[in-house]
Formats: sequence, C-alpha cells, structure tokens
Amino acid sequence: MKTLRILIGDDHRIVREGLKQVLADAPEIEVAAEAETGPEVLQRVQALDGDKGLDAVLLDIALPDRDGLDVLQALKKQWPRLPVLMLSTYPEKQYAVRCIKLGAAGYLNKSANPDDMIAAVRKVAGGGIYVSAIAAEALAGAVGGGAAGSGTESLSHREYQVFRLLTAGKSVGEIGAQLSLAANTVSTYRARILEKTGTRNDVELALYAERLAKAPNL
Repeated sequence: MKTLRILIGDDHRIVREGLKQVLADAPEIEVAAEAETGPEVLQRVQALDGDKGLDAVLLDIALPDRDGLDVLQALKKQWPRLPVLMLSTYPEKQYAVRCIKLGAAGYLNKSANPDDMIAAVRKVAGGGIYVSAIAAEALAGAVGGGAAGSGTESLSHREYQVFRLLTAGKSVGEIGAQLSLAANTVSTYRARILEKTGTRNDVELALYAERLAKAPNL
C-alpha cells in the first residue's frame, strides 16, 4: 500500500492534533509536515519538494499572515499537480465553488465526520476531486447558471476575501493588516462589495451572508 504523505496547514494546534488523530486511523496516511501560517505552508511545501515529496495539502481557508485562498493560488502556480484540499468552518454552499474554481481538489467542512475526512484525503491524494453532497449541489447550480445572480459570484478574488473577513466581524484596519492593504483600499473594496450585494452597511452585509449560507444554492 502506497504511503500518502500530507501537509496540514492550520493556525490552531488543537485542529491539527484533531486531524492527525482522525487520519491515524488510516495506516497509509502520513502527516509529513505541519504549518501555522500561509508563508509557513509555502516554505514547508518547498522544503519537501512540492508534489515530489507530498501527495496532498490540507489547507485552512482562514490562515494568518496570508489568506488561504492566496496560498492555494500560490501552491497551484508553483506545483500545479499538488492536490490541495481546503478545510473550513464556513458553509460549503458559500465557499466550495470558489475554491474549486481556484484550483482546489476539494472542499471539506471541519465538522465532517472522520470517515468523510479520510475518504476526502484518499480521494484528492489519488488525483481525484472530493466534494460533499452539499458542495456538489452548489457546483451543479453554478455550472447550470443557478448562481449567476449571486452577489458573491460577481466579486473579484480580492473583493471576496474582504467580504469574507467583513462578515466575520473584522474591522477595516484588521482586514488591511491581514491582507497587506491600505485602509482606504479596503474601504474601496468594501464599497464595491456593498454595491454588488445590494447592501448598505456591514450589518446588512452580515445578514446577507447569513441568508446566502442558508440558501439552496450559492
């Protein structure tokens, strides 16, 4: 049985330990490395020679220092054959489609049961695409045009990052620090987001995100 070497990128130690405990039930899966920040993920992958030393990366979408979506793009640019499974606490319906479009081999909510977690790692490490039933429904809706009118679908990658952080309760200053953007630049993105989503302030935007998470499609 081929050993599947993976890297876990998550800033919470308890999450990494939990993932390792779950994956320990699969004897062929080996956690070869761990990282707490976006830059550390890239450094560890580089040190392991990318897809030559790793079979997959498990990557949190919300990493400090560098956003998980940015890290995903950087990984796919440098090592296009290295599968990346995105992990998050965010609703699958809201984020899976965008992650897949950016090159992820799958998207899994951290609340998934252990069997699904192991199945997901095996699937992506073997060269496949893993999506849950909920994510598959969202993808089908996007392909079929069901999400064409969604405000988040019209957001650029950077606008979407700002949207996600705004709806997580981050201030303009905090977002600027996390994404290395000037405060006025973040404010410009915020204004565009409000316009595209048809909302007038951060409260309405948060309610919009909540409704979106409960909607049948993205």
